[in-house]
Amino acid sequence: MLKDADSVKDLGKMSSVLEDYSPIQIGTSGVLGKRQFTVVGRIQLRYPAGMWNEWYLLFDDGVTSWLGDSSGMYTITAEFKIDPRAATELPVFEHLQPGQNFPINGALYTAAEIRTADCIGGQGELPFKVGEGYQAKVADFRRGTEFITLDYSDSPRPVVYTGLAVTLESMKCQLLRDDDTIQRAAGRYRGKLDALDCPSCGSGIKYIPGVTATLVCPACHAQIDAASPKAAVLAAGERVAAVPMTIELGATAKINNQDFTIIGMMRRADDEGTQWNEYLMYGTRAGFSWLVETDEGWSGANVMADWPVEYSPGAPTVTVDRSQFSRLYDYGSVVTFAAGAFNWRVAAGDRTRVQEFAAGQIRLAAETTEQEMTWSRSTPVPADQLKAWFGDKFKGRVGPAAAKGGKRRYRDTAKYIIWFMLAINAIPLLMNFSGTWFLSLLGAAAIYLPAWFMDNEDKS
Repeated sequence: MLKDADSVKDLGKMSSVLEDYSPIQIGTSGVLGKRQFTVVGRIQLRYPAGMWNEWYLLFDDGVTSWLGDSSGMYTITAEFKIDPRAATELPVFEHLQPGQNFPINGALYTAAEIRTADCIGGQGELPFKVGEGYQAKVADFRRGTEFITLDYSDSPRPVVYTGLAVTLESMKCQLLRDDDTIQRAAGRYRGKLDALDCPSCGSGIKYIPGVTATLVCPACHAQIDAASPKAAVLAAGERVAAVPMTIELGATAKINNQDFTIIGMMRRADDEGTQWNEYLMYGTRAGFSWLVETDEGWSGANVMADWPVEYSPGAPTVTVDRSQFSRLYDYGSVVTFAAGAFNWRVAAGDRTRVQEFAAGQIRLAAETTEQEMTWSRSTPVPADQLKAWFGDKFKGRVGPAAAKGGKRRYRDTAKYIIWFMLAINAIPLLMNFSGTWFLSLLGAAAIYLPAWFMDNEDKS
């Protein structure tokens, strides 16, 4: 996400990086395609909602790149030599808005993230000197599986980088830090549930060291910086009514042979006041995912790496993986309650614009704030399955009781329609029962049977 300034010959060196939980270190090696690389330097950057590392890579052929490292997500970017005529058409940083399309090198890309970040430290060999007060101004764009970064750090005319998402396994990384090395340096094991006392009220807060940037105290709702060496209060909490949690913070489950822990929960409301709960899960190998609890039931959601290729704001449909999804809803949402740990800064009052699309039981959601846009994919999860995963830590209804909330919603609606129909036809029925009962029965069947079919489709 940062410049590759080959023209800067003086290699700068910095120190005093913030100790973190990244498994990468100076000297880590790997392979991208058939080219071997070595990590020779890094810088750390912080923005209002979190922090990330940029590792400087030197390939055996002398080419350099950057490896972005944020919350266990990794991307490699390299400078792309764009046609000078096309460079004049690149967007102005101040005009960028998440969710809007911009032409870059002959194709439309969707603005995903616009950040101004401060460099807070660095180490090893770097292609430029970074002094106090250095800021990075970067914008990420997505198109299907492609993404582009525009770096405005040094000039209104940006440097263009193309990138791809990677994993440490896919790059066959060696000389990574193991858990014991990280524990000795940072004081705790990465990914293991820990606790600290809230600096504001003293209450205990469970969190996952090294992967959570912000804590929200369940007792006093203070926002706490969990990315610094010493936990510090970012903002005093507002007094809000406690929200009962269907899954307890700290609850663990083994899902698809991977261990997950519930680390955070927030309650959101839409423009009409409808509310729902979202539970943030973390797995050491799987990263972050969500369990969403609504009046219709439960669903599991994951952030998407593959975006719609031809997305445009307000479009009635989007296509992902050759499947077409139709627009369902477009609404604003606000966080009304938050507690636990999150990998970004969250607080009551945070607002997001949400667009939902559906194809069968699969739903896509595009969520847009002033700084970023994300896409997620969700599928239904039966309450019985959640009970099997989390045991006594799951307090929700299961079996027929759980189905009442959402699994019979079409049949329940059909019953209300049928009763209303019978009520307005009560007099004709009494006056000529033998001639009207069959038509009434036929009408009721025409309403109820499709509802029964749709409810059973939702279960499958």
